[in-house]
Amino acid sequence: MSVRDEIVWRTGVVYITIATVAIVIVARILFLQTIQHGKWAAMAERYVYNTTEVPANRGDILAHDGRILASSVPHYTIYMDTRSTGMSSETWNKGIDGLSAGLARLIGGHSAAGWKSVITEARRRGDRYFLIKRRVEYETLKKLKELPVFREGRFRGGLVAQPENIRIRPNSELAARTIGYLNLGDEGNEVGIEGSFDEELAGRNGKVVRQRLAGGDWLTINDAGTVTSKDGNDILTTIDVDLQDVATSALRTQLKKHNAHHGCAVVMEVRTGDIRAIANLELGEDGNYHELYNYAVGESTEPGSTFKLPALMAAMEDGVIDTGDIVDTGDGKIKFYDRIIRDTREEGYGSLTVKEVFEKSSNVGTSKLIWDNYKDDPKAWVNRLYAMKLNEKLNIQIKGEGTPLIKYPGEKLWSGISLPMMSYGYEVQLTPLQILTFYNAVANDGRMMKPRFVTAVMKNGKVIRRFETDVIINSIASRSTIKKAKAMMEGVVEKGTAMNLKNSHYRIAGKTGTAQIARGRTGYRSGQRISYQASFVGYFPAENPLYSCIVVVNAPSNGVYYGNVVAGNVFREIADKLYATNFFRDFRSTELVAEGNIPEAGNGYSADIHRVLSELRVKHKRPSGTDWVATRESGDTVNLRVLNIKSGLVPDVRGMTLRDAIFLLENSGYKVRFNGRGRVRRQSPEHGARYYEGQVVSLDMNM
Repeated sequence: MSVRDEIVWRTGVVYITIATVAIVIVARILFLQTIQHGKWAAMAERYVYNTTEVPANRGDILAHDGRILASSVPHYTIYMDTRSTGMSSETWNKGIDGLSAGLARLIGGHSAAGWKSVITEARRRGDRYFLIKRRVEYETLKKLKELPVFREGRFRGGLVAQPENIRIRPNSELAARTIGYLNLGDEGNEVGIEGSFDEELAGRNGKVVRQRLAGGDWLTINDAGTVTSKDGNDILTTIDVDLQDVATSALRTQLKKHNAHHGCAVVMEVRTGDIRAIANLELGEDGNYHELYNYAVGESTEPGSTFKLPALMAAMEDGVIDTGDIVDTGDGKIKFYDRIIRDTREEGYGSLTVKEVFEKSSNVGTSKLIWDNYKDDPKAWVNRLYAMKLNEKLNIQIKGEGTPLIKYPGEKLWSGISLPMMSYGYEVQLTPLQILTFYNAVANDGRMMKPRFVTAVMKNGKVIRRFETDVIINSIASRSTIKKAKAMMEGVVEKGTAMNLKNSHYRIAGKTGTAQIARGRTGYRSGQRISYQASFVGYFPAENPLYSCIVVVNAPSNGVYYGNVVAGNVFREIADKLYATNFFRDFRSTELVAEGNIPEAGNGYSADIHRVLSELRVKHKRPSGTDWVATRESGDTVNLRVLNIKSGLVPDVRGMTLRDAIFLLENSGYKVRFNGRGRVRRQSPEHGARYYEGQVVSLDMNM
C-alpha cells in the first residue's frame, strides 16, 4: 500500500470513528431527553430541588377564661453528624473537650469524660446521626449552639436539630381524659376534645420548594408548588381550672381514704349545662390515682337509689301518687316473686309518706309504690321515663358516651321483678353524666340542658364559630311535680340520708345512692365479697340553684360504702369551695347577714368589694379616691381603709385573691410565683421592702 493510500485509509478510520462516537452521543442525548427524561428529571429534582412539608401549628385548647389546657410546644431531637464533610480535624481536636463539658452541663447523662468517650467512639464508627437527646427545649438548643464545635453549625460542626411539636397540658392530669389526645398509629384512638375537634385544631400543612446550593445548604425559593400552611384554630371550653383543681383534689382524697378503685365528679352550671369540672380517677399499678378513663361519660352502670327521683316523679306526673300519701314499709322487707327487697334499716321504717320514702331512701317503699300503681300496666310507667328522655343518649360534644338502658315491658330481658327492681335503680343503666343531666333539669325548673364542653372555635383571639346552649326538652315534668321533687331533695339533706351535708351557710338539695355492683356471671357477690358504688347527686344553693354536681365512687373497700359519706363528702367540699370563691359574686341572698354573720371581704380592688357588700346589704364605709383597700369587721359594719401603694416598694397583697394580687404586683413591675389556692397568706419579700423591677415575689396561699 502506497503512503498516500495508507494516509487516506487511516484518515477514513478516524472519520468513521468520530462519526460513530458523534452518532452514539446524539443517540444517547435523544434517549435521555425522550425515553428517560422523567427518570433524570426526578433525580435532578431530588438532588437539586425538593418539596418539604411545612407542618401547621396545632391550635390550643383553652379553659373558659382563656387559660391554656393543651398547647403544642416546639421541642427538638439533637443528633451529631460526627463525619460532617465540613468539619476539620482542627475544629474537632480543639473543641471536643469544651463540647463534652457543655453537654455534661446542659444535657446530663454522662460526665464530661463520658461524653468525650461516646462521641469519639461514634466518630470512629463514622456515625452520621449520633443521638444526643430527644425532646430538648428551644432555650437549651440555643445554649447548645454556643458550644465549641456545635457553634460552627451543621456542616462544619455536625449539629443536627430536628424540630417536632410536643403536645403539653400545663395543668398536668386535670381533666386529662376530657381534654383528650390523639394516637393515630395502627390502633389509633381519638379521645376527648382533642379527638372530637381534631379537624379544627389540626389546621392544614403547607409545602415549600427548596434548591440545593453549593456546600449543601438549601434555599427556599418562590415556586408554583409552594403552599402556605394554615395554623389550627383554638377551642374554648367550659372548664374552670380552679374548680377542676378543687374537684380533682377532693375526689382523690376520698378515693385514697376509702381505698376505692375509681371515681368521678362532675360540676355543671344549671342554666347553661356548661361542664365546669369533670374529674375521673382510677387506681393505677403504681398505687396512685390517675385519669385513665372517662368514667363520667363512658361508664353505664346501675345507679341505685339516685334513680328513685325519676321513678317517683313519673308516678307523681301520672297523678297516681302524691308526696303526702302514706305507704306501709312494714318491717323493711317485701317479696316480689323469688326476690326479697330490703331497706337498710333492719327493723324497717313502718308507715311513711312518699316524701319520707325518698328522704330515707326506702327501697321497700319505692318498689311498693311503683308496683301497686303500675303492675297491671308497666308500659305506662316506662313510657313516662322515656318521655323524660332517660332512654336516650345526650349526644355530647366528645366521643365515648355510654348507652343508657331502660328496659321496656315485653322485651327479652323483661321479667316479673323488673318493675320493682327498676324502681330503685337496678336493671337500668345510666352514666353519671346522664344522671346529672336529669337532676340538673329539676334544678333548672324542668328544662333539660345538653351538657356543653365547648363554647367556641377561635382564631387569633376572635370567635369564628360559637356553640350555643342546647335544650334537650323544655320541661321534663309539670311545674307542680318539679316543685315537689325539689322539696323531696331538700328533705334528704335537711332530715334524710344526707344530713351530714347540712350546713348553716347555704342549703344543698340532692339524693344519695348506694348500689351493689354486678360482676358478670357471678352476679352481685364474688365469694363473700360484695362491691358497691356510692354516689351523691344534687345542686346548690337549693333556693336559687347555680351548680349541680354528681360524685360517684366505685368499689370502696374499707368497710364504708354509703353514698352520703363516701361521695357526699366530696360533693360538700366542692360546694364549699365554690361558695367561698364565687357565691359572694353570684349568690343573691341576705341569709348570711340575717344570721348576723358578716362575711370576711378580704383585701383587694375597692370597686369589687363595694359592689359585693352592697348586694349583700352589709354596712360598710368606703374611702374615696383609692383603688385598693383592706377591710376590717367592726360589729355589723365593714370598714374599708386605704392600701398605700408606693413606687419602688413591694405592695401589701396579703388577704387578696390571687387574681387581685397578680394584677397589682405585675402592674408594679414584679413577676409572681405562688403556691396553693385561696387568699394570700404570706408574701416574700414582705410589703414595704425595696425591690427591683422584674424580680420575683413569692406568695403562699391559704389552702
